[in-house]
Amino acid sequence: MAIKKNLGISLLGASAAAFIFSEYLFKVAFKRIDYVPETSKDKQKYAHRYWDYVAWFKEVNKEHWTFSLNDGDDLMSAYYIPAKNGKSKKCVIIAHGYKGNGETMTGYAKMFYDMGYNILLPDDRGHGQSAGKYINFGWLDRIDYLSWLNKIVMRVGQDAKIVLFGVSMGGSTVEMMSGEKLPQQVKCIIADCGYSSINEELTYLLRQQFHLPKYPFYPLVSTINHRRLGYYLNDVSAKDQLAKNKLPIMFIHGEKDTYVPSYMALENYQATTSAKELWIVDGATHAESFWYDTKEYTRRINNFLEKYI
Repeated sequence: MAIKKNLGISLLGASAAAFIFSEYLFKVAFKRIDYVPETSKDKQKYAHRYWDYVAWFKEVNKEHWTFSLNDGDDLMSAYYIPAKNGKSKKCVIIAHGYKGNGETMTGYAKMFYDMGYNILLPDDRGHGQSAGKYINFGWLDRIDYLSWLNKIVMRVGQDAKIVLFGVSMGGSTVEMMSGEKLPQQVKCIIADCGYSSINEELTYLLRQQFHLPKYPFYPLVSTINHRRLGYYLNDVSAKDQLAKNKLPIMFIHGEKDTYVPSYMALENYQATTSAKELWIVDGATHAESFWYDTKEYTRRINNFLEKYI
């Protein structure tokens, strides 16, 4: 009897510890932060170039756009940069990465600006100047971006030609947008190093960063997310959304990516039956492809866009 009682106490204690640690994991991974964390050491060699792009962004002509999520004070924020010729119908919406914001994407913005595009740089929920207590890994952002798309069409006109572009979490965001009913002005998608699903990504990070198994932590974090944000993590799948995609799409991924492993790019590529391209960048780590070889990155994207824009 005593053995059973002690076993029960031990199991209860283990369950409580698992739940407490899952709450900690949720807070670390999902709670908004009001600053951009320092980049990884392997990318700090690009800092001078990055700050040059930020300086360009601060000086370039731009407009601050907002919309309210619930007709209240919960405003979403974005910056719109008109094309330099003032008459271009080409537009790109650029989705930023995890714990970043629109400003962190200014290198990509300058690339598209030099190609003659109008540019929108949103801050996702829980990031930058946008509302939101929690990061949703692109799942709710994909719906918010429909509002941004409508604003672009109103600004540029019904004959706008729009590209969806994103990196890391932003790459998955535009991949997940592909399964929605998009305005006919959206012509193609470019996704750089997006994860295939939150299930796979969080399970991978649990193992790599915390040396923990999927169970019981992933289901507990998923349950916490459902209580806070209204959906289970298994809903967040780029692969499932890409299965519904009809738009031309280009996948880019660093071959040495250890944060979102490059096999996920192949999974995403295989998930869609639309016109598609895949470029695995030899030697590049996570979200490094643009910085690793900017000239080749720009050339390949320009060649892809010439087919569809």
